[in-house]
Amino acid sequence: MHLDSPAGTGRNGRRRSARMVFWGALAGIILIALNFRGPIVAPSPILDLLQSELGMSVQTSGLLTALPIACFGVISFLALPLLRRGGPDQAIAFCLAGILAGTLLRSAGGTELALAGTVLIGASIAVGNVLVPVIIRRDFPPARVPLVTGTYTAAMNIGSMTTLILTAPLADAFGWRLAMAVWCVLAVAAALAWLGLVGWRDFLLGGARGAAARRTADSAAPENAAGPAASAPVAPAEPVWRRPVAWLLLIAFSGQAFSFYAISTWLPTLLADLLELDAAAAGAGASLFQGPAIVGALAVPLLARRLRTRSLLWLTVAAWAALPLGLLLAPAGWVLWVTLGGIAQGAGITVIFLILVRLGGSGRQAGQLSAMVQGGGYLVAAAGPVALGTLHDVSEGWTVPLLVCCISIAALFVAGSIAAAASERASGGAGERPAPKPSVTG
Repeated sequence: MHLDSPAGTGRNGRRRSARMVFWGALAGIILIALNFRGPIVAPSPILDLLQSELGMSVQTSGLLTALPIACFGVISFLALPLLRRGGPDQAIAFCLAGILAGTLLRSAGGTELALAGTVLIGASIAVGNVLVPVIIRRDFPPARVPLVTGTYTAAMNIGSMTTLILTAPLADAFGWRLAMAVWCVLAVAAALAWLGLVGWRDFLLGGARGAAARRTADSAAPENAAGPAASAPVAPAEPVWRRPVAWLLLIAFSGQAFSFYAISTWLPTLLADLLELDAAAAGAGASLFQGPAIVGALAVPLLARRLRTRSLLWLTVAAWAALPLGLLLAPAGWVLWVTLGGIAQGAGITVIFLILVRLGGSGRQAGQLSAMVQGGGYLVAAAGPVALGTLHDVSEGWTVPLLVCCISIAALFVAGSIAAAASERASGGAGERPAPKPSVTG
């Protein structure tokens, strides 16, 4: 699936076709993104109920959100062979099928099946995490990348917000199993839409041909070459793990992801402890951490036209820090602190993805950088839910856990600032890279 205009009877016809392809591809990205965070945070509002119904300890219940993040770290590196073998379009379809199967399995039995389904969900989303930035870079022109990236991250947060708001009421009305299983509807809708966009014939027959075309394109020409220069010999690319900026981006992403998943998991419990709310009210309050992220994600592409990437990052970090510091120093203002944190976490991942896309290099390098940054970052983030739960139990309060979140946000600030400066140099300033659309096919 590409955004190259199909042949038409005239210029207006080609423009209409190009617009249809763009909006169709963007709709597909949105539906996919709705499945990438909701299934992970769905257990959060009913962790106490799951502990009671399944006889789980606090640490085991924390695994329901920590295991997917661990899978992100481990499985992300395996996405590259899958990308080369079948192509990103086919891999995304299998990713959605895995989310569907894992969601049903998680709600079908006891603790063992719950954990097994959680692992399957995490492994499937891990593949999608790596592939979507590659697809965005492949299918959308550079001028559209901030908009599409912001929409993608906003949709992920819409999925999270929806599950946080509705899971506890659904569990009260129909039981926790149905409340967890109902979210498979999103995976079915996304899979059908994606297969429709790609085309059944391309999905069934085009994988091997697409992979061969990608290998030929990557080995034959530089990523942004055009005309006679495209046939010039290309020096072997430096492995991404040898690039210092890749490690800085990994550290920045680790700080962002650690804080996000730790807070997403325990914020309902934290609010219930601080404000004596019931499970449904605490889940609805925690949705303020997900909903405003939509604003943050969509604000980044608008502000990117006027501000440097570093300035965007600094604004994000300031809002991020307001959440743990505000809850520590003035918990009565929790609505403001949670809202600012929500805006920040949506903006933070969008800024990091923008930096990643700008520094990606060739299609193959972009995939390698995406796998390294997200794989390593999610391995660090996997410790977040378990670490905060354990620190809460040991310290018998939330002060120490919130201070740990402050440290992870500081890592985002330091490493992210340096990586953002490198991306500004790579793009020639604060604006988007003026290069033509990459020629990588799929």
